Amino acid sequence: MNLIDLFEKQKKYLNFFFDNLNIEKANEILELFTSCKNNIIFTGIGKSAIIAKKIAQTMLSTGTKAMYLSAVDALHGDIAIISKDDIFVVLSRSGETKELIDLIFYVKKRKAKVIAIVSNKNSKIAKISDYFIDLPLEKELCPYNLAPTTSTTLQLIFGDILTVALMQKNEKFSINEYALNHPSGAIGMQINLKVEDLMIKDEKLPVCRENDLIKDMLPSLSLKKCGCLLIVDEKNRLQGIFTDGDLRRVLQKDNLEFFNKKMKDVMILSPVLIKKDTLAIDAMKLMEEKKQITIIPVVENEKLVGLIRMHDIIQTGLKSLLTK
Repeated sequence: MNLIDLFEKQKKYLNFFFDNLNIEKANEILELFTSCKNNIIFTGIGKSAIIAKKIAQTMLSTGTKAMYLSAVDALHGDIAIISKDDIFVVLSRSGETKELIDLIFYVKKRKAKVIAIVSNKNSKIAKISDYFIDLPLEKELCPYNLAPTTSTTLQLIFGDILTVALMQKNEKFSINEYALNHPSGAIGMQINLKVEDLMIKDEKLPVCRENDLIKDMLPSLSLKKCGCLLIVDEKNRLQGIFTDGDLRRVLQKDNLEFFNKKMKDVMILSPVLIKKDTLAIDAMKLMEEKKQITIIPVVENEKLVGLIRMHDIIQTGLKSLLTK
């Protein structure tokens, strides 16, 4: 069997899952998760344990109190962490794993609710749990129908959907909370890095006044290497902008008298503006939406506070993240 056939077969198995999943039971479990007073604790054996750990970690990072507990470790003392206010979630394809059956007996003694996520509704684990849901499994992708392949994919899909549903129900969980949970890496960069972290400011800004002559300001345009001049009034309020591109366009159609003009005669009066607390990735998106814009003045309370350049955003690596 070639690769295309395997993809088609897995697609067929996944469609079987979606077509036969009991949505009412899924909603019941979602409501139980939503009403949980303490931790949602996940466990499993083998490959299901890996999926259980992933679901728990994803829930935790998205605002739901969740954790993973090794079934083996639980039976050797770690069960003490479980309280009556917890929900204990068992992942098992067969629903017949002895270690999990033994563990459920002791978890119920601690009065925690037990939810089984299985692919065998007639299994022992489904019967002894307080609640269960059957993840419809037509067959494993494994040619011998043994290696957990399709079944673990179904567990992951189900867990991720519940995680997102919990995020949507949690009104207190915002993008800012998510940012606090992800201070590093690609995710952290996208949701933590702001315009004020990258913007040019203070004496590095290429500022001038409306009555300054163009010829007098050309050295600043060149030396500051910002690609523009920012025209401000005596209260540092932005009046307009004049870019390298504006200079090239004017030189193509005007004579040398152009250099004796004042900045107010050539500046762009209504440039695109941005605030310093805007995410850097959103600043990049704005520049790309406006096509030829590679610099945006940063304004707060009508006053110029900085300048953000596409070049500085690209150097952080955000460009590659945006294109993925």
